[in-house]
Amino acid sequence: MSAVQPPADTDRLLALFFDAITLKRVPRTGWLLRNVPQVESVADHSYSLAVMTLALADALNASGSLAVPLDAGRALTIAVLHDLAESRLTDLPGPALRFLAPEAKRQAEAAALAAILQPLPSAESFLAQWREYEDASSAEGRLVCDADKLEMMVQCLRYEAAGVRGLDSFWATVDQYAWHYPLCAELYQVLKNQRAAS
Repeated sequence: MSAVQPPADTDRLLALFFDAITLKRVPRTGWLLRNVPQVESVADHSYSLAVMTLALADALNASGSLAVPLDAGRALTIAVLHDLAESRLTDLPGPALRFLAPEAKRQAEAAALAAILQPLPSAESFLAQWREYEDASSAEGRLVCDADKLEMMVQCLRYEAAGVRGLDSFWATVDQYAWHYPLCAELYQVLKNQRAAS
């Protein structure tokens, strides 16, 4: 009896798995640059974002306020993919981004993500869904944009509650963000109220 041969793409699939695992070791540099102790990883952020995306999609769909229900599976796919390129590029901090043209960053992330996803049969579809986040071009992409900001600010509030100072710039930046969903704007306001009360 002959042994079954694994598919030819086994090595490339494992490479994708290693890229995903690498996110556990990539720190969120915005926090790192502000001397936050025990900085979360990009994987930590991505997991919380996925949970928040699922909860927000469910709440918004149940509210009956949307003309067309959100595709929660599509939104979760976008959430899972949104920072995967950072396994190769790292989490570029805001100060560094001032020296990079936005299109240069986007092209680098698209190239890295395309390389990571290459072994998957649905690689092109996944890359297109990631672009929906980058461009805020779909309802699900816009939801992940909002959830990304909310996740960051929930984390910010947690760090401040633990005694970290010097994070005002995060709040100032998100104050300028144009929310896509009123529920997300309302949740952000609740976070700000909690911060003011503490």
